[in-house]
Amino acid sequence: MTLLEIKNLNLSMRSFEGETQILHGIDLTVERGQIWGMVGETGSGKSLTGLSVSRLIPPATGRYLAGSIAFEGRDVLKASEKDMRTLRGRKIGMIFQDPTTNLNPVFRIGTQLVDVALHAGHADPTVLGLEPGASSRDLKKAAKRVSVEMLDKVGIPKAADRIHDYPHQFSGGMKQRVLIAMAMIGKPDLLIADEPTTALDVSVQAQILKLIHELVAERNIGVLMITHNLGVVAQICSHVAVMYRGRILESGPVTDVLKRPSHVYTQALLNSIPTAHTRRGELRGLGGVMPEVQ
Repeated sequence: MTLLEIKNLNLSMRSFEGETQILHGIDLTVERGQIWGMVGETGSGKSLTGLSVSRLIPPATGRYLAGSIAFEGRDVLKASEKDMRTLRGRKIGMIFQDPTTNLNPVFRIGTQLVDVALHAGHADPTVLGLEPGASSRDLKKAAKRVSVEMLDKVGIPKAADRIHDYPHQFSGGMKQRVLIAMAMIGKPDLLIADEPTTALDVSVQAQILKLIHELVAERNIGVLMITHNLGVVAQICSHVAVMYRGRILESGPVTDVLKRPSHVYTQALLNSIPTAHTRRGELRGLGGVMPEVQ
């Protein structure tokens, strides 16, 4: 069974100035074992596509005009909120883009991690290494143990001590690693990573990418990675989708798309990457405004 299948997804967003269509007929299929990179400039609709999979677009501001998002054969757009709560964190993990606004400043890091681990553990105790029917006391003890282990995996020094700290005691990069640990703690079948390595230095970035790759190999999960970094896409992704103005212009195996781009926008993205020999003013771009793609 296909892990994730997005068909003809159309999304409009409301504001004080009116309603505007943001996503135009998104089609994307993610199988187990695949790592899809979603690239494109800011405002192209990448993050909204990822948020739609977990159905995190507020109904007051977003409206789906058409399409479906099938996770393991089930349309999440038609699922109840109760059912979605069982999917989020356990079946679908999400690494959010901004660690500062996605960690609660009044709760300790450990409290927030344990809360996510308990949510996943209540749905499936085996996630915490327990047998079905485990007691609440055992669940809490296992949730704390798994939280420390996951912090250690993402490279937080002295994880057993730092779990008692508050978010303001962590740097931006360390907060990002906490969000990654939070997304992975439930051992999801689908991981949506929205700019997971933006605030990390090169060595930690390599560690996180290796961790994601190992997770895919060990558990045969699927990954949708939203990023601006084509180097990350080339390094870890098996497939890539290029987005512009709410549309996927080109998609396929990463080697085909990056080595033989068929769309002028993809070519422009590749040409915008500086090299060690690039001189000032030599980067090429597209002039004017790209017309609507039918």
